[in-house]
Amino acid sequence: MSADPAFDATRIRDSFAAQSLMQTFGASLTRIAPGLVEIEAPILPCARQQHGYGHAGLTFALGDTAAGYAALSLMPPEAEVLSVELKINLLAPAIGERLVATGRVVKPGRRLVVVSAEVEAIRDGSRKLIALLQGTMIPA
Repeated sequence: MSADPAFDATRIRDSFAAQSLMQTFGASLTRIAPGLVEIEAPILPCARQQHGYGHAGLTFALGDTAAGYAALSLMPPEAEVLSVELKINLLAPAIGERLVATGRVVKPGRRLVVVSAEVEAIRDGSRKLIALLQGTMIPA
């Protein structure tokens, strides 16, 4: 699997726009390149846990989505993508105003794509790494 020579981010933007969960979180695509996608979202009141931090579900959803679209960016134009498995290490509480998830392709394959994602919290202009994800995506 290799990057489409006529890479067009429109497919990823259109697919992202159809995700109601990302809309609920107020998420937006901030960077799209072959094998790399970045997504930002505010930590809204509806996505906080009992201590007021961003919920791990928000962190996971952003990381999964960024990694999935990074994989999709290297798949043929007719392909879609599904997560097969994804592991998360929560390194610190999601304290801040926004989260930024950066998904990357670690190893593209014909059938399986190994991906990773880093999620950072932005607080008062500074970034802190709060989660690492690693997993596998498959073309659908």
